[in-house]
Amino acid sequence: MSGRGTPALAALAAAGVAHVVHEYAAPEPAGARERDARPHYGHDAAAALGVEPGRIFKTLVASVDGRLVVGVVPVSGELDFKALAAAAGGHRAELAQPEAAQRATGSVIGGISPLGHRRPMPVYVDTRATGFASIFVSGGRRGLQVELAPGDLVRLAGATLAPIARER
Repeated sequence: MSGRGTPALAALAAAGVAHVVHEYAAPEPAGARERDARPHYGHDAAAALGVEPGRIFKTLVASVDGRLVVGVVPVSGELDFKALAAAAGGHRAELAQPEAAQRATGSVIGGISPLGHRRPMPVYVDTRATGFASIFVSGGRRGLQVELAPGDLVRLAGATLAPIARER
């Protein structure tokens, strides 16, 4: 691993959670002309690391009835906003504005981890994570994935397991 630590890596180390850090060359973010094209950071990570996309989980910050929450779903699927709202005890969920997500987490889009946020937020991990001995999540910056047991992620993030993903 490079010398650049992140709050997510610090949280893992402080908790003594077994994990493996995987670094890869992340593609550059889209330029101004391509801003409307959604980047596929999770698929890029899967390809770079040679891991099936179902084991790589993306971290999305959403707003449920105006309150920020975090959803963690496989990159092979997508966040089910109705299911997330129900899991969070709310009525309506939508993706948070990128600026709000970055302020709350302290990370840039494409590098948001479910761990080590600047501001505490409820975290919801899709139940599909429990189907694997280990999963990959962002380590807190683009080009950095952390492999760990799903139970360790849930425990350390204080997360709730819920069926919040759907197939694409």
